[in-house]
Amino acid sequence: MRALRQVVDTLRVLSRARRNRLDLLRALGRRPQLLIGTGMYELGIALSARVDMRLKIVAELKVAALVTCEFCLDIGSEIARASGLTEHQLRELPRYRTSPVFDDDQRLVMELAEAMTVVPATIDDDLKARLAARFTPAQRTELASVIACENQRARLNQALSIRPSGFSDGQFCALPEPASA
Repeated sequence: MRALRQVVDTLRVLSRARRNRLDLLRALGRRPQLLIGTGMYELGIALSARVDMRLKIVAELKVAALVTCEFCLDIGSEIARASGLTEHQLRELPRYRTSPVFDDDQRLVMELAEAMTVVPATIDDDLKARLAARFTPAQRTELASVIACENQRARLNQALSIRPSGFSDGQFCALPEPASA
């Protein structure tokens, strides 16, 4: 039931695009097999519900912020709000390690997202052990898949010049967090 709710919530958000609605479909439509494959992978991720939806959303937003994908930040912020995350949490993403607005699970998931997104990826034994102590193998697989998928989405959107669609117009949108030099 949680998976179905996640799919419905995402479709509701997608229907609220104010502009640039078809950028991604047009781009992927040039290669229909990639459009179908991407859609199937997205559906598989959406239907996987071993992990609380809000944990997956904060992980995706953290990746979007690090990769600096404007489309992902736009839609991700609106999906986050629809799932119950607050504007204060969106504002605190860059300070997730010390911010009191996140719980231990959210911090751990964002740490994994950060570790998988930096180049080169740096998932050390300590992080793996802390994840294993908190999440089942199926949950760790789901989290890693969500984070890897968001990395792919964000980088594909940037390469194809997919523009924000106005999902967060008039509301706070999570901000990019470019890697420090």
